[in-house]
Amino acid sequence: MDLLNTLVDKGLRRELPTREEALAVLATSDDELLDVVAAAGKVRRQWFGRRVKLNYLVNLKSGLCPEDCSYCSQRLGSTAGILKYTWLKPDEASQAAAAGVAGGAKRVCLVASGRGPTDRDVDRVSKTIEAIKEQNEDVEVCACLGLLSAGQADRLRTAGADAYNHNLNTSEATYGEITTTHTYADRVDTVQQAQAAGLSACSGLIAGMGETDEDLVDVVYALRDLDPDSVPVNFLIPFEGTPLAKEWNLTPQRCLRILAMVRFVCPDVEVRIAGGREVHLRTMQPLALHLANSIFLGDYLTSEGQAGKTDLEMIADAGFEVEGAGTVTLPEHRADALAAAGCGSHGGGGGGCGPCGSAEPAAAAGPATSSVPAQAEAAAAEAVEGETPEARTDLVAVRRRGAGTDLAPNA
Repeated sequence: MDLLNTLVDKGLRRELPTREEALAVLATSDDELLDVVAAAGKVRRQWFGRRVKLNYLVNLKSGLCPEDCSYCSQRLGSTAGILKYTWLKPDEASQAAAAGVAGGAKRVCLVASGRGPTDRDVDRVSKTIEAIKEQNEDVEVCACLGLLSAGQADRLRTAGADAYNHNLNTSEATYGEITTTHTYADRVDTVQQAQAAGLSACSGLIAGMGETDEDLVDVVYALRDLDPDSVPVNFLIPFEGTPLAKEWNLTPQRCLRILAMVRFVCPDVEVRIAGGREVHLRTMQPLALHLANSIFLGDYLTSEGQAGKTDLEMIADAGFEVEGAGTVTLPEHRADALAAAGCGSHGGGGGGCGPCGSAEPAAAAGPATSSVPAQAEAAAAEAVEGETPEARTDLVAVRRRGAGTDLAPNA
């Protein structure tokens, strides 16, 4: 298939595909799916071998968020039956993080619901970071606290944070349909503040919210322009009690095509399978490891994931290996750029200071071959019309263990 050969060549050279090529990946048929996975897998192995980086989430406070993000079970007005609790104490958060590290996690992600942190919140999280680093000196710590105010990223960096997560989630054109209490530009600004402070930027998307293929390509190209060091790909978990509870738009095949497109557009960046993989990829999760080089271990913020032991068995059975604490995640050229820029202390995600994985400016990418639009049109014609993905509400399990409870975490 000429399209896939072109994309592999570009991925191995760190060259940006055209938008038409990215759209064509999303339009490929199920009959071509294994070819798409194999092609993107070549790019993944070129830059990350067969290593899988494990990350672990600690929800520092849950629920009661004043923002109205339609996808979120913690949003204003949500009636989802999730855990609700105020800030964990630093020692509680450190104990929760230790469970993930013991399970093989290399990075701990500290998350708190809300519009953004107050200065007091930053002090609280700083103490938590220090407590975690005292127990596990080599662990990477990523904070995810919402929109940042001036100087807060610097304070988190000083406290020992290595990274900051703030997702773009969807395209700029459709962002206002998902959230009204803040803007797409607010999110871009926070990612840039994190980068300016020397934090490794982590920013990704949520698929399955009713977006078009064009929206998906738009947000991934916007991410490439921002150049985050890692790109988490979330698949919407349609919680009952949220505005998007009825949005069941994803099949395992669709999820794999989305991951492949992200890998082709950001070939040498850490691509992470994030929330919703168990719900939407289901038994196809091992195939996704050929596209992404990073996953979350165990549970998520408000939902339960598959058992941590099952995650580890899946990685081994698929022929991959867990990335060790002493291994630099990034390809050498990005790790060197990251170190030179002073971003992060572990080289955990990628170079946050240039075009996202690009050896040349985006404008240098060659034009689409004449066959690409035709391939996309033909593939779309092969799709089964009117097919509706199954609503697997049985797979949406609210988290009842770990942080904020007296029960042992899943790690």
